[in-house]
Amino acid sequence: MTKLKRNDLSIYDSVAADWWSDEIRWVRTLKNLVPGRLAWFDAFAQWEGKAVLDLGCAGGFMAEAMADRGAMVTGIDPAADAIKAAHVHAETTGRNVRYDVGVGEKLPYGDTTFDIVVCVDVLEHVADLTAVIAEIARVLKPGGIFLFDTISRNLLSSFVVITVAEDILGLLPKGTHDPKLFLKPIELCHELKHAGLAVGPTKGLGPRGINRHGDFLFGPIPTRAIIYMGVACKPEDAACPK
Repeated sequence: MTKLKRNDLSIYDSVAADWWSDEIRWVRTLKNLVPGRLAWFDAFAQWEGKAVLDLGCAGGFMAEAMADRGAMVTGIDPAADAIKAAHVHAETTGRNVRYDVGVGEKLPYGDTTFDIVVCVDVLEHVADLTAVIAEIARVLKPGGIFLFDTISRNLLSSFVVITVAEDILGLLPKGTHDPKLFLKPIELCHELKHAGLAVGPTKGLGPRGINRHGDFLFGPIPTRAIIYMGVACKPEDAACPK
């Protein structure tokens, strides 16, 4: 029997042609996560007119949502086919979003370029977390904010994400995640501080309802045991978000 590949990032390119079709359940799940994230992120970010980097943007769900809030969005992802799909959809719908192919460990942008960096469903996949966080800190302007979500590493999250979401419900393709790469909040907090970022509050993210397709709807929840969102900032004289 062939051993299942974990942290299989080829899935994003494999469905690029249907990214915006709403035909693939797990892709719809990713789309449905966006309003839940923004329900919490909006309290910390003033999007209008801000230069925003969507790090790990895939086919552009989060990038377009932020552009609709008035942000000047750049999306970057190593999945070239997904980036192509994101670019086509933005052009087709009249949205001005820039998309680049690249990795978080070596961002092709100058120092202090962005007011906001957003990184969702990404940090539990990267090859070098320390390098990615350092790059985020580098491209942020002083006073800029970093908004993220990721998966906590514990027995419950492994059971829910791998056994339930991937293996039983098919909310994600089998092999999407490697539970060894999940991040305890204290571990990510250490990385953020090491990069010179000031750490703000965190909040859980999880299911809060079901839509007419039988798909989960998501939003902020009290527990951070599985998915947790967070905010950090690059300090300047002004206070960071609380």
